[in-house]
Amino acid sequence: MYQAPDILMMAYKQPVMQGQLSLVDEKERHIPGSVQYSIRRYERHPQWSLDDMGMLAYHYKKDDPSQNYLELQFCIAGNVYCRKNSAECSACKASETPGCSEKVGTVDVLSFRFLAVHLSQFGRPRKAESTLSQDILDFRHPSSFSKILSICGRTRLVLEALLGHGYTDSLENIFINAQCQMLLLYSLECMVGEKEVEGFQCKFLANEADREKIVRAREILLEHIGEPLTIKELSRKVAINECYLKKGFKEMFGTTIFDFYQSQRMEHARYLLYEKGLSVTEVSIMLGYSSISHFSTAFKKHTGLKPCELLLH
Repeated sequence: MYQAPDILMMAYKQPVMQGQLSLVDEKERHIPGSVQYSIRRYERHPQWSLDDMGMLAYHYKKDDPSQNYLELQFCIAGNVYCRKNSAECSACKASETPGCSEKVGTVDVLSFRFLAVHLSQFGRPRKAESTLSQDILDFRHPSSFSKILSICGRTRLVLEALLGHGYTDSLENIFINAQCQMLLLYSLECMVGEKEVEGFQCKFLANEADREKIVRAREILLEHIGEPLTIKELSRKVAINECYLKKGFKEMFGTTIFDFYQSQRMEHARYLLYEKGLSVTEVSIMLGYSSISHFSTAFKKHTGLKPCELLLH
């Protein structure tokens, strides 16, 4: 199987020995069929000189499609980590206490692995015009490769949010699921050289206030993961025309409002079933389904598995 380069070694431009790394924080998730990720924050040594770097690795195995996956890796230097709980040390986080002994500079290494079964939700109909990004999502590109990505402003904001958010438990899972999808979208755009804001086809998106309304709509959807909203209700909450909301959302986030909301609900359902050990009945109620059968049908459509089958993997 194709072995992608190590992002930390590439950023450091020389081998990094295990003894040089002092881990200050770590998060991992490995739920079958979902996005698998690891976020490791290391204390940065003063003599280290690193470049911020991103990489997309495409892993393709012709004879065994189940082994296909897409991986994003990032190495970010220059951030600050507070060893205390953020709620207890807000002054330190705000850099109001520059001499605080609990605050350390970090090198942050983030990895996200998108399996083929997960990426299938982003695929377009096979009759659609073939593009490099779509061929990658559908695993039609015939060979493995890796590509260095420049870290654009949008990607950096997502990475900083992943490193600095204050969510825990279920809210953290919902938040990270959504941020992973944005990282994938921005990384594919970066790889094929698509433009950022000036490249939007919807002219109204040139207005920052309108873009903020679309972003806020996405946040509201995540806040109401168990309380389905209609397009009309959502448009009223962010004060934008329904048509603009639907078109703007699709262009900014690469998916329809309904598909985004459904994918986030089902990814959260995986977490509740696999990580939290809740029953199918409990999860269907938490996610706002009127019946277990409706939830099970939606879950299987998204994941290819019945909810009860997830625990067998």
